[in-house]
Amino acid sequence: MASSTYDGDIVAWANEQAQLLRTGLFSQLDIQHIAEEIEDVGKSEKRELASRMAVLLTHLLKFQHQPERQSKSWQRTIKERRNAIAICIKKTPSLKAELADTDWWSGVWSDTVAKASEETGLDDFPESCPWPIETILDAAWLPSPVSRAA
Repeated sequence: MASSTYDGDIVAWANEQAQLLRTGLFSQLDIQHIAEEIEDVGKSEKRELASRMAVLLTHLLKFQHQPERQSKSWQRTIKERRNAIAICIKKTPSLKAELADTDWWSGVWSDTVAKASEETGLDDFPESCPWPIETILDAAWLPSPVSRAA
């Protein structure tokens, strides 16, 4: 079997490592890079959850701060993101820990505010998420409109 390098062709490397595992040639495995790839899978799942949460929160902010522009499309997106987050957590229950991590929330909220500002032209969003996670994920809840001074 030709030896692929991790940095040269990761797909060929991954296929080679899988074959080595299947044939029991454990001494030939690239353990360090396999460990890194396994950790990256977890990081990828966390990024996916953060991205889904930021989209949900962005739409909740838009819904709250632009009541005149509320649409069925926004409500559909809110519902879809909530469902996607629920599925993500059901598939990977350990991700629930992220929902209690203040550093994770800080990053998600920062992304949310940036997206909401870009999409609305507004810049007066709260410094931190004003809603508890239970409320955010509650299928029946939508934020009350914010009145804007003229």
